[in-house]
Amino acid sequence: MPRTLARKDPTAFKTLPLLVEANPDSLVYQGLGLPLNFSQVLGRRRPVQVADARHFTAELANLGVSVRLTLNWQGRDYWVLVRQQRADRGDTVLKLISGYVPSHELNLPLLTAIQEVAEECLVETADGWLGGRFGDTWLPTPYQDTLRYREASHFSLTPLSGAARPVQAGALRLLERPQAYVHLPTASLQLVYDMRMELPGDVRDVSLFHVDERLESGPLVARLDRRRPDLYLLPLEHGQPTGALFTLRKGELVKAATRGLWLSESFAEQDGWLVRDERIRFRDWLDSLPPANGNSGKGRRTA
Repeated sequence: MPRTLARKDPTAFKTLPLLVEANPDSLVYQGLGLPLNFSQVLGRRRPVQVADARHFTAELANLGVSVRLTLNWQGRDYWVLVRQQRADRGDTVLKLISGYVPSHELNLPLLTAIQEVAEECLVETADGWLGGRFGDTWLPTPYQDTLRYREASHFSLTPLSGAARPVQAGALRLLERPQAYVHLPTASLQLVYDMRMELPGDVRDVSLFHVDERLESGPLVARLDRRRPDLYLLPLEHGQPTGALFTLRKGELVKAATRGLWLSESFAEQDGWLVRDERIRFRDWLDSLPPANGNSGKGRRTA
């Protein structure tokens, strides 16, 4: 049976709609209007139209963050993906670790990003669960009331190189240079941070699990289901994604099926600052990638 880890009041979450101004060289966003709770945000996530993909001003429903997380396991790099049933869109996809940015962190979306890693990517070892650290900042241990976190060991997050075009929160430039795109079907601005996760050398029997919050007749409930880890590793070859997919259970890679698999919009083609698709087939995305030798391919990935 799934294990309940936490319950939250969805009305406690507050964020702000956004005013976004973009030109070919940069993008600026700022909060707009009155705070919204979780249900109100979902109600505003409806399709918007933008005429020019590189130069526009738009009012959007919310700011979201994603983490393109690279894990080194036994000498090989893997992207970390999580499975999500998206009730608001009626589908199931693999996606990057992601979440909504609350109003008090609109100018510090990096903080939301690392908190999402702590909440969504759970690392179990033979000696307990791992907490994490980003530079000098300790990540929260959101399930410490129900899980036993190790005190003497932790995983480390480090930033990887950012995007070429700068993004600003008002007058404040985001130093980590996240990739940014406006997702037209949900009227949202998404910032994608590249990070690397390093596990301590003394860990044994590592298992990876995804935990996501779901709205259940009132509260937001986070549950751990050991039968469905819902966290996947996509191996990289010379930095390029391959066609395989695995879960990690007690230190062993277990191959996962990819037939009929869909990826979220962060993997779809980006035109200027815009992403128009809701999702993309895994095989279509692989076909769109440039060859590993660096020559241009048929398309361009955004994730």
